[in-house]
Amino acid sequence: MSTDKADDAAADHETSGRPGATAEVRAWFTGRLPGDWFTAAPEIQVDREEITVVGSLAGPEPAGASDTERAAGAAGRIRRFREETRGRRVEIAREAEHKFRRKVSWGVTCADSAEMFTTLSVPVMTRLRQNERRVLDTLVDAGVARSRSDALAWCVRLTGENADSWLARLRDALRHVEEVRDQGPGNA
Repeated sequence: MSTDKADDAAADHETSGRPGATAEVRAWFTGRLPGDWFTAAPEIQVDREEITVVGSLAGPEPAGASDTERAAGAAGRIRRFREETRGRRVEIAREAEHKFRRKVSWGVTCADSAEMFTTLSVPVMTRLRQNERRVLDTLVDAGVARSRSDALAWCVRLTGENADSWLARLRDALRHVEEVRDQGPGNA
């Protein structure tokens, strides 16, 4: 989860069409979140429906601990954080949901562990031609996915994992489009 300008421009384009919307959300959360919750500024992603806040917790440091013990310690810290902050997270999420008109999802990382507490699964409607439907049906028939919907989600995840550099270039291009749009008539 990056906070560079290209990602901001792409997120702004996806959010409200308003330049700076992602920066505004990040600034609001930076000011609103308790300073002792995370070891660094949380990573915040924004799209049309959801704001995702992921913070880093201090990892357990038991001397001479095995990987299994460190993983158990991280799981314990994550669980403690989730339970101890639930009320405040709900309060902050309600404020943000009212202000930004998006649901808020929470997650944390600790050592080598990561856990999302809440996330949205948003239905997306699309029209596919027969050749495209056959791809989804092949994935279902092969047992890779349970349904066409799962197969489509699998394809999106696979594309995202394998097309990082292409998507980075596309986000950079969107940033340039936003800059040109901001310099246009009536935006001065």
